[in-house]
Amino acid sequence: MTIRSLRGISPKFGKNCYVDDSAVLVGEITCGDDVSFWPLVAARGDVNSMVIGNRTNIQDGTVLHVTRRSKTNSKGYPLVIGDDVTIGHKCMLHGCTLGNRILVGMGAIIMDGAIVEDDVFVGAGCLVPPNKSLESGYLYVGSPAKQARKLSKEEISFLKTSAENYLVTKNEYLLDETIT
Repeated sequence: MTIRSLRGISPKFGKNCYVDDSAVLVGEITCGDDVSFWPLVAARGDVNSMVIGNRTNIQDGTVLHVTRRSKTNSKGYPLVIGDDVTIGHKCMLHGCTLGNRILVGMGAIIMDGAIVEDDVFVGAGCLVPPNKSLESGYLYVGSPAKQARKLSKEEISFLKTSAENYLVTKNEYLLDETIT
């Protein structure tokens, strides 16, 4: 794994985190407990900060980045991801804010200033444009993202189950690393 500091700032991890050997994490990234970064994840907290909540998993090939602070946007766009979030394979999250219990489907792109509220399913291949807000409790699909329908109670429950499934997998990987 490549974990690098930049300007004296290094990624910080809570308890029981897993970072795959092929992942690259740079700069101002703060992770809660039980966070996992899977193969080929690239996360650059180089021009702004990233905060990733507890029990969140970032799956294979995903790119995480931020937007620089500027005269016209004094805070820039940090990347904030809540608790129990599943980021599917090959996603791109750039300077956006995600709440808790979210599933971002494979290949989705969420852009600067976008806000995804709690309990949302972002469909595979979805494009969430800059500054768009996705309301809690819905499925969003398409490019650009459109609200498709309200989530059922079972689907909302599955959002946390998805994160829990990755906890099991993460723990298996961590156990395997301590044995070898």
